[in-house]
Amino acid sequence: MKVLDGVATISPRGVKRLKGGHPWIFRSDIVDRPSSGAGIISLTSARGEPLGWALWSPASEISLRRIEAHPAREPNAEWWHRVLRETIRRRDPIAADANAYRLVHGEGDGLPSLIVDRYDDSLVVQLLSAGLDAWSDVIVDALREITGATGILARHDTASRGREGLARDVRLLYGDVPRTIEVQEHGVRYMAAPWDGQKTGAFLDQRENRVLIGEHARGEALDCFAYHGSFALHMARKAARVTALDVSAPALARVAAHAALNGFDNIVPHEGDAFDVLREFHRDGRRFDTIVVDPPAFAKSKAALDGALRGYKDINLLAMRLLAPGGTLFTASCSFHVGRALFGEMLQAAAADSGRTMALRAITAQPLDHPELLTVPETGYLKGALLTALD
Repeated sequence: MKVLDGVATISPRGVKRLKGGHPWIFRSDIVDRPSSGAGIISLTSARGEPLGWALWSPASEISLRRIEAHPAREPNAEWWHRVLRETIRRRDPIAADANAYRLVHGEGDGLPSLIVDRYDDSLVVQLLSAGLDAWSDVIVDALREITGATGILARHDTASRGREGLARDVRLLYGDVPRTIEVQEHGVRYMAAPWDGQKTGAFLDQRENRVLIGEHARGEALDCFAYHGSFALHMARKAARVTALDVSAPALARVAAHAALNGFDNIVPHEGDAFDVLREFHRDGRRFDTIVVDPPAFAKSKAALDGALRGYKDINLLAMRLLAPGGTLFTASCSFHVGRALFGEMLQAAAADSGRTMALRAITAQPLDHPELLTVPETGYLKGALLTALD
């Protein structure tokens, strides 16, 4: 694969965006469009200033994603190998405690539209732009050599691929990737499902938060939106009993299997809608010493924001009312459109309506393997809070 001939000329507004640290150039900010197909092309301003190199996606609203700011560093196979090796090396501290984590976090690692997750000896990749997809063979070869992976799977079943005019599928790119892979995470074991599980097989971004609440867990614990029970497993090491609540019976079957895998007999699956069940628990006078509220993204678009904030407030209000005196709540939001300020305001309103005195113990952000760049807000989505009921 080689860099395409042709140059994209960028408007002053686009140049300002690049110099402000954001890699995206929208279709409306391209003065002269190259005639070539998808790939990597060079960038220049209307004044002739060279601006580096970008992934070129002709059919996309985000037509250009800059991957190299230095004009003399032309991206080629050697470039991909060097940049990927440097990016993956930053994850070295994680390997001592976990065998599943993100190796490449797209824009957060300066490699827009590229996601690479490690599950033991296997990799799951997502190439989410047409410009990147054109370099898939080079990228896969570099990943094989750098990581020694025995298999590489493409999870290309995302909507963003469709917007790029790309095929949406799940397919093996190299070697063999098992249907399930055992994850070891700070002493807890669970099974990831790279072929058909959520995300690329598991929720890797909550790893440190699971450890955090596990350290504070005690007494009666409740894991809301438990999915496969990753939070419940960490809490079970210190709590007397953990109720794992989820609306999905198959997910709860996986919770039971994970409890058995770890030798825990104190995790109790409970099927039902979290909002309804928490109201029922409140009516019955139940109390919990430790609660986790980790719902799916309620705000998948800006238009859904108001309804999402109501949902987040309602579920957190219910959780606060269920806390025993001195109890601990960890709550999170993975909605990009719910920023930290809105998240904090929502929690403040929920605490006021709950009638409880809630103390803030910690604010959490994304872990090392999911870097959030200050100049690229789209790289940040996960935020959490550790709270204690003082009365």
